[in-house]
Amino acid sequence: MRDKPDSSFSDSGVCVCVSGEFLEMQQKLLQSRLQSLSREITDSRAKSREDLKKLYGTIVHYIIQSSNLSSSTDINTVRETTAALQSIFPPSQLGSFMSLLKSDKEQQLKENSLIVSGIRLFNKDNGEGGEAIQSLPSILNEKLPGVVSDLERELASCERLCWQYTGLLELISERDTAHSQSPVPPRLLTQALYNTRQHEAFLRLTLADVILCAQEVTRLQSDLMSRMTLLRDAIHTKTTVPTTHVFPHFSAVGRLWAGLEQEMLLLSMLTNVASGLRVFLTAESLLTPDQMELPVRTDADRCSGTAEERVLVSETSSCECCFPESTADFQHLPLQYNGFCGVALVDRNGLLLPGNTSIGVLKHKEKYYAFSSRSAAYEFSCRADEYTAAVLETASRTPELIQLLQLQQHFTSSTAYSQLPAGHQSLTAGMPSGQKLLLKSISKSDAGVQTEIHPLQSNICTSYEWNEWEMRRKAIKLANLHSKVTRSSQSDWSLMRRHNSSQTFLPKDASCQTKRDGESLVPKAQVYLSSLRGAAGFRKVDLSRAVDE
Repeated sequence: MRDKPDSSFSDSGVCVCVSGEFLEMQQKLLQSRLQSLSREITDSRAKSREDLKKLYGTIVHYIIQSSNLSSSTDINTVRETTAALQSIFPPSQLGSFMSLLKSDKEQQLKENSLIVSGIRLFNKDNGEGGEAIQSLPSILNEKLPGVVSDLERELASCERLCWQYTGLLELISERDTAHSQSPVPPRLLTQALYNTRQHEAFLRLTLADVILCAQEVTRLQSDLMSRMTLLRDAIHTKTTVPTTHVFPHFSAVGRLWAGLEQEMLLLSMLTNVASGLRVFLTAESLLTPDQMELPVRTDADRCSGTAEERVLVSETSSCECCFPESTADFQHLPLQYNGFCGVALVDRNGLLLPGNTSIGVLKHKEKYYAFSSRSAAYEFSCRADEYTAAVLETASRTPELIQLLQLQQHFTSSTAYSQLPAGHQSLTAGMPSGQKLLLKSISKSDAGVQTEIHPLQSNICTSYEWNEWEMRRKAIKLANLHSKVTRSSQSDWSLMRRHNSSQTFLPKDASCQTKRDGESLVPKAQVYLSSLRGAAGFRKVDLSRAVDE
């Protein structure tokens, strides 16, 4: 991973993108361009020969777009990529490829793209193809020195302009008559000084990024040459080489070349940023020819002129004095106001003078302050709190000083872009450059609300339909039901398939009288039969008594 270069200047004025964020954004753009091709490949369900052939061509096109070595419209590029892909992934393996999971397919596509890129770059290095591939190492080696020299020349010009503005404002602040003789108002010259100091800070940041880019290019080229040498020794000395030995080298070559491409994009971005910053340096015309010829005192000259006037500890009893020989890691102390003198800013109408750390640094409330002279340090030690409050008041009237002097922690409504979390930086990606510098502070608090369940009566009609066609469908259904008859029958197959039940009412116990018992005395009929034993003369004799007896 690339490390962010150290710099004593903070982000202010125009937002400079961090190299890591820029490279990450470029990687996301590449993935978005490849997303449609990747989805077409991973979601394919090709079965016929023509469909499989088309799918293989799509994979070739994906590898060309992913490697970004040359144009996909070049016929020689397509042939070289197809030949390299067939050597590691022949069309006969498409069946096994389609049976993989989607994530495995995407991973194999990325690995094949790196290997194919390494093969094409190795062939180009051996003079066996790759004519359409640009020689990035040569281009970078030719372009980097020119960019560095241009930035150094522009930085020197900007520094000289800062020194001229500072010297002129010093004369105006020291002589009362100079104010009326100056053709330009001092306030306008002060604003021009702030603008030039901001421009100087950004040029230093850009130059540091370019130098870091040059170091990264040197490392990538060295690793690339080593890999090429290993591949050449492994392939040329053997007739057959196991894929497990050469494929990792090819993948490494592809990654190193992708790193060179990223450094090329980063260098172009930094060059565009440096050229875009020039439009903000519009105050150079404020100086007259006579003022341009005034003697210039550099920041180093000012520091060397007061180097012998060291701060006396006895005169700064309210603050702790820190010196280079008695303080560990003195050069990396976190100086307030970005190293500028706060006393000169307050007492000399906003004049920015760099602090001289060689005379001593004062520590007040766990913060370190540098001063342009010994007298300024003494003044600050006597009224430290008053000067810190006055600096904040000056910055509130001149907002451009908030970023230049690193006072973001004192103004809750402003935050440096480099200090924002990654999520907030992505939210400001589409904003204008001026809005990226100042953001409202986000305050969070826990809150709870309790509401009554169903405070109003619910009058929801469940049969309501807003769709007229749905209402028409229901009306037709009801109309059809009026002309329908429901019949049912039970067969042997449907017997006992469901439980039936019925309820019956048993009859009540009831009685009624239909007759009446009665009796009467009637003579019993008696009849005697004679000659039953065989005698002659059978005779029936009625012996019953008469009724009227």
